Amino acid sequence: MGDGTTVTCHGPGTPYAKSRGKAMSPDCGHLYVRPSSEQPGGRFKGTATVTWTVTWTAPALNDGGQLTETRASEFTADVREVQVVN
Repeated sequence: MGDGTTVTCHGPGTPYAKSRGKAMSPDCGHLYVRPSSEQPGGRFKGTATVTWTVTWTAPALNDGGQLTETRASEFTADVREVQVVN
C-alpha cells in the first residue's frame, strides 16, 4: 500500500454503492494512519496485483486444464491529514 502494509483480499470484494458514503469496505480495505506528505513526491507508492485462476473442462473432448494469469499496476496515493478545532 506504499506505507509498509500489505493487504490481501480473497474474492471479488463488495461493489461500491453511493449509499455507503466513505465507510470502510466490509470485506477488504486499507486505512492509512498517517499522511503521505513525508514520502518522496508527497505520495505513497504501491502496487496493486491481481491473480485469476481459471479451471476449464471440455468433457466432449476429454480435456481440461487450469490457467493462471497475474497482472500488476503501480499506483500513488495522496493522503492528507485534516485537523478540526471545535
